[in-house]
Amino acid sequence: MAGSTLGQLFKISTFGESHGFGIGVIIDGCPANLPIDLEYIQSELDLRRPGQSKITTQRKESDTVQVLSGIFEGKSTGTPIALLIPNEDQRSKDYSHNKDVYRPSHADYTYDAKYGIRDYRGGGRSSARETAARVAAGAIAKLLLKQHGIAIFAHVSAVGTIEAPNLSDLSIDELYLQREENIVRCADPATAHQMIDCIDQIRKEGDTIGGKVSCIIRNCPAGLGEPVFDKLHAELGKAMLSINAVHGFEYGSGFSGSEMRGSEHNDIFIPDGTNPRTLTNFSGGIQGGISNGMEINFRVAFKPVATIMHNQQTINAAGEASEIKGKGRHDPCVVPRAVVIVEAMAALVLADQLLRNKNSRLD
Repeated sequence: MAGSTLGQLFKISTFGESHGFGIGVIIDGCPANLPIDLEYIQSELDLRRPGQSKITTQRKESDTVQVLSGIFEGKSTGTPIALLIPNEDQRSKDYSHNKDVYRPSHADYTYDAKYGIRDYRGGGRSSARETAARVAAGAIAKLLLKQHGIAIFAHVSAVGTIEAPNLSDLSIDELYLQREENIVRCADPATAHQMIDCIDQIRKEGDTIGGKVSCIIRNCPAGLGEPVFDKLHAELGKAMLSINAVHGFEYGSGFSGSEMRGSEHNDIFIPDGTNPRTLTNFSGGIQGGISNGMEINFRVAFKPVATIMHNQQTINAAGEASEIKGKGRHDPCVVPRAVVIVEAMAALVLADQLLRNKNSRLD
């Protein structure tokens, strides 16, 4: 299927459907002799898996990863790595009422328009279940980045209109510990309680709500990213916008930068040994599409989950007026489980750019 591949040197291709045998990923271009910690990969998948809490879908999947190739005696062999995650809790009958009707704001109609056929069982290939394969691949990308001291952290920074304060002064370890102390995965404990109450109330009403995930990348060296079409922020934006339910991406000052003057927005360089730094970071760690060595930061906006437990007007495959009510098991808010997906996609982009950068100069 076209459009299922990401990257040039560190390249992944995902496969599988929500209600098929399973989902998986093939990673091509991972350097040989990279230590592969399978327990770490599984721990990353556990952050994304369904059924974690009262504010996530109650589909029960262990998301146990199986290695089919490319890893031997705990290290990558340099050949394609194939990972498989079997589906265990499919309830295809939950979607039989969708067979001939189009769910509002889902991919039902567009897939039909493009292919003339669609898998109505949970959306098939358009289901967010596909992202488990990305998380597995992203875990390996993180292991590669760790060899270069690069750290990635994301958390839920907003649910609806509830926003967390800036936490940039904390270390990655502190942020991670605070994030994992609550089920919404917000690194600010006080805000997390408000978010959980909000999502739980929305769930009880049979509705859904959107939110934002903020991500920071620390210790990224200057020089990653390509000029013109493969700018680092463009690649990050493409990766984030490929995640299900993502409707917005901004980095650095983002849209608020358009309200500032150049004298306010310019990041002034100051000497700092062999690695210059800037007084401010409105550039979000990227200038001219290339990393400048400062912290990279960006935010990803997720729409409300499209399936709600209310009757909605729609049309059927014949173009006739119809009505549909959501059934099955769905997240009332996707952002708690999306945190690790955002991290994974950022890691995949950086791993690819890191390898590409090694070819940029002779020295």
